[in-house]
Amino acid sequence: MPHSPAPLHLTRRDPSCNMSRFYALSLEPTLFGEVMLIRTWGRIGTSGQVKVQTFTQPAEAIDALDRLRHQKLKRGYRAEGNIADA
Repeated sequence: MPHSPAPLHLTRRDPSCNMSRFYALSLEPTLFGEVMLIRTWGRIGTSGQVKVQTFTQPAEAIDALDRLRHQKLKRGYRAEGNIADA
């Protein structure tokens, strides 16, 4: 798989609403030459839910990851650690 983005871990916290959520995105190659976009989300401290999408082209998977990242940042999620928000 050509250059793939690093796994992304986003969080959204709002103590006034008792909100403490996470959203994680990562790309992984399959044994058949495809690329999986793995999404995990839920309340911080739980294992959350997982959804896997398979793409035949790595560029499609990267585009999907970028769209989801942008969507979550607009909704108030912030990158955790030293990963930039942009």
